[in-house]
Amino acid sequence: MSGHSKWHNIQGRKNAQDAKRGKIFQKLSREIYMAAKGGDPDPANNAALRLVMDKARAANMPKDNIKRAIEKASGAGGENYEEITYEGYAPGGVAVLVNTLTDNKNRTATSVRVAITRNGGSMGSAGSVAYLFDRKGYLVIDRSTTEADEDKMLEDLMEAGADDLETSDEAYEIYTEAKEFTSVRDALEAMGYQLANAELTMIPKNTVPVPEDKREQFEHMIAQLEDDEDVSEVFTAAADFEA
Repeated sequence: MSGHSKWHNIQGRKNAQDAKRGKIFQKLSREIYMAAKGGDPDPANNAALRLVMDKARAANMPKDNIKRAIEKASGAGGENYEEITYEGYAPGGVAVLVNTLTDNKNRTATSVRVAITRNGGSMGSAGSVAYLFDRKGYLVIDRSTTEADEDKMLEDLMEAGADDLETSDEAYEIYTEAKEFTSVRDALEAMGYQLANAELTMIPKNTVPVPEDKREQFEHMIAQLEDDEDVSEVFTAAADFEA
C-alpha cells in the first residue's frame, strides 16, 4: 500500500488521546464486554476477546477494569450493549464511518448526527460509504525492537501469510486480510516479534484531501465524535489524516 503512514499519524495523535484516558478505558470496557458476551468469557477460547484485551493492556488499562468488564458479560450488572455503524460524509464530501457500542440507540444516533451535520457534513444510509473501505488486519513492529532488516521482514511476513508491508524509519506496518489477522499476529509473535499495535481496521480504498477551508470543521467533527462515550472508532477517507 502506498500513501501516508498510518502509524506516524497514530503516534502524532497519541498525546491528545492520552488526555482522554478515562473515556478510552470506558470504551475499552464496552469492547471487552461485547467480545466476552459474544463468545467464551475465557480469553484462551475467544480470539476476539484476546485481541481487545491486548488493546486494553497496550493502553495501560488496569487489570481490575478488564476483569469487571468480563464479569459483567457473564451476567453481573445487567448491561446490554449493541454495535451500530453510522455512515455519512464529512465536510468536503469525505466518506466517514462511525462504529458505536451503545445501550441507548436513540441517544447515540442523535449524538452522531449532531456531530456530523452541525460541522458541515451529512448522514448517509446504510451501505452508502462502507463499500469505499476494506476491512483489514493492521499490525505494527517498532524497528527499535527488532534486528530484522526489510528483506528478513518480507520473508517472515510471507511465511506468516501477511498481504502487504510499509516500511519507514520508525516502524514496519503490516496489512492482512481480516480473516487472516489472528493467524498472522500469532505467527509473528511466535517468531519473536514484539507488536506495537495489532487491530482490525477499515482502510479506505482511495483517499481524498480535505479542502483547506473545510479543515477546521472536519477536525472539530472528528474530535466531537471521538469524545462521545458511545463511539468506539471513527474511520475516514481523508488523505493525511488518521481518526
